[in-house]
Amino acid sequence: MNRVKHMLSAGVTPEVRVPRALSPSRDCREGELWSPAQSAKNAALYIAARAVLTLLSPWPARWLRAAGRGLGRVAYLLFPRERRWTHENLAFAIPALSKGERTRMARGVYVQLGDHLGDTVALLSPRQPLVPLPFEEKSKAILDDVTRQGRGVVFVSAHLGPWERVAASLVTAGVDLTVLAREGYDPRLTRLLDELRSRLGVRVIYRGSPGAPVRIVRTLRRGGVLGVPMDLRSRVPSVVAPFLGRPASTAVGPARIALRTGAGVVVGTAAPVPGGVASALSGGLQITVTRIELGDGGASALTARINDELSRRILAMPQGWVWMHPRWTP
Repeated sequence: MNRVKHMLSAGVTPEVRVPRALSPSRDCREGELWSPAQSAKNAALYIAARAVLTLLSPWPARWLRAAGRGLGRVAYLLFPRERRWTHENLAFAIPALSKGERTRMARGVYVQLGDHLGDTVALLSPRQPLVPLPFEEKSKAILDDVTRQGRGVVFVSAHLGPWERVAASLVTAGVDLTVLAREGYDPRLTRLLDELRSRLGVRVIYRGSPGAPVRIVRTLRRGGVLGVPMDLRSRVPSVVAPFLGRPASTAVGPARIALRTGAGVVVGTAAPVPGGVASALSGGLQITVTRIELGDGGASALTARINDELSRRILAMPQGWVWMHPRWTP
């Protein structure tokens, strides 16, 4: 078991130096202490978040999504650095867009993100019944086929569309899902997310927590599904692989875990229903799953194949992705 711990910790523990743009001034996840000013600011943010959730969670889900869309429009105006990153990233990844089209899409990204924020707030309320996203016709069969191999499944996903609802929908469909995540910068916010996920039946392994490698192994050995978002730059061992047409530092842990345990690999996210057929309940979205072969070339090659699939999905639904971060910062 010690060998397994070492093997997996090489892929999931935070060991990579993070650019200053991605790191708070002091990060308690790294054993640092907040300054008095930072403590006061974080406490105020947490109290405000709790108050807003208490006030808004009884609202109907459609009201919450509408309020979130309004908040997204305001955020687009109030945060110039993130707005600039959004425009720069869109210009690189989708060069065919004119300046006007890019501006409209950038605004749409913020509106969609606000919509998903409102959806997440709705999920926090026990008064709001969960409306799961449906599986695309063949996707559930693909996931079931990989699961039947009995060696576990690494389910790679992305912050694309309503990702918290995607996880809840998988659990509702009978998937034995455990999500690998990083703790929030404020432990109180982590507990807030825990409330949401536990209500929805989603188990979580925090990769910086004691015993995380052992829990990962046990999840896969029992034939479970390990959900791993890996579309954002993060504090983990990484390799450079093309992402949306540009070399990007990408987490290599999921590929290492799959290759060393023999688990199957799939990519699954929310995706538009083909032909523009929209359901009033699902918002015109469904869950689609694509199997990724382990193949040859080791962890770097497998990571590149995963990135190819994630890139294809993001470009098929660009307004649903979080473009407002320095994904390609050296």
